[in-house]
Amino acid sequence: MSQNTERAHAHTIRLELVDEPGELLRALEPVADNGGNLLSIFHERGSVTPRGHIPVEIDVEATPERFDDIVTGLREAGINVVQAGAERYSESITVIVSGHLVDTGLSDTLTRIREESNTSITELSLSAPEGTRDVSSARLKVSTAMGEVERTMEVIRDIADDKDLRLIEPHDVAGADG
Repeated sequence: MSQNTERAHAHTIRLELVDEPGELLRALEPVADNGGNLLSIFHERGSVTPRGHIPVEIDVEATPERFDDIVTGLREAGINVVQAGAERYSESITVIVSGHLVDTGLSDTLTRIREESNTSITELSLSAPEGTRDVSSARLKVSTAMGEVERTMEVIRDIADDKDLRLIEPHDVAGADG
């Protein structure tokens, strides 16, 4: 019988694509070529990453071996794979944080958000019109596991309180989990 008895699971892959015709199709070819079952595509053409690319999130169903082959195929095709993992359908939220972000350790803030809430920061936009020693603001797009939005927001609120930062939350956080 078959040696590969591993079951297929849902996996999320975050990509950055160049805004050119055919790039999305080119990114999907390694999924098909390596036996992945495409579950969904989130392609937000109106949004641009800090590198000027289009963020794309695809959910595929595959065995662990096939998933590794898909990721390898994407990289070999020159597709920028930002994150590849066995996450089950993630949710994204966008928050605005303002205050002395640089002086209170922007890197520390981002690391704490990521580690304390088990999330991924998928976009960051920083504005410091008076320089980094004055008040600045950042727009953060955070991806978290399905059902974990409120927990993620609790962590972000605690960090903002610790660092005396103002936080502007999405208005529908309570409804985001379910």
